[in-house]
Amino acid sequence: MRQEVRLGGFGGQGIVLAGYILGKAAALYDGKEAVFMQSYGPEARGGACAAELIIDDEPIDYPMVSNPELLVLMSQEAFSKYGSAAAEGAQLIVDTDLVESATREDWLHDIPATRIAEELGNRMVANVIMLGFLCATTGVVSREALEESIRTTVRPGLAELNLKALARGFEYVSAGAKV
Repeated sequence: MRQEVRLGGFGGQGIVLAGYILGKAAALYDGKEAVFMQSYGPEARGGACAAELIIDDEPIDYPMVSNPELLVLMSQEAFSKYGSAAAEGAQLIVDTDLVESATREDWLHDIPATRIAEELGNRMVANVIMLGFLCATTGVVSREALEESIRTTVRPGLAELNLKALARGFEYVSAGAKV
């Protein structure tokens, strides 16, 4: 089943890394087909940033994301750019710590990912918390595939923290988050 995914935020949040981890989980550890593209502004940090993926059980014949069903937005700018243009029925996940004007409650999932990351001691893992939440709410890839992708992607000294962050994203759903 074809799934189009768009992750958006600002440079420095690890949006591109999150997209890479998700695509690698799908293609290498879940046995799916995946295409990954990234875009970012010329700024090193703070500029607009997006990662787009297509994940499918079949070979992917057209690699461009045209109508994403899954959107993960980690900044107000990303919400303004992508959230308001999302098609009806799209599953939209926002970081409530950084997106203030989220509307359309019928298709909105939210999680305070940045706050949870700060509780873990490093706000830089908010992206991985969002991946856990995304996969717990949608099943786009398996938890095991994400865990292995993290283990083989991030520096060894950061793997344990990122695995804890992933678990927190899954736990947030289990704890009765609005999904």
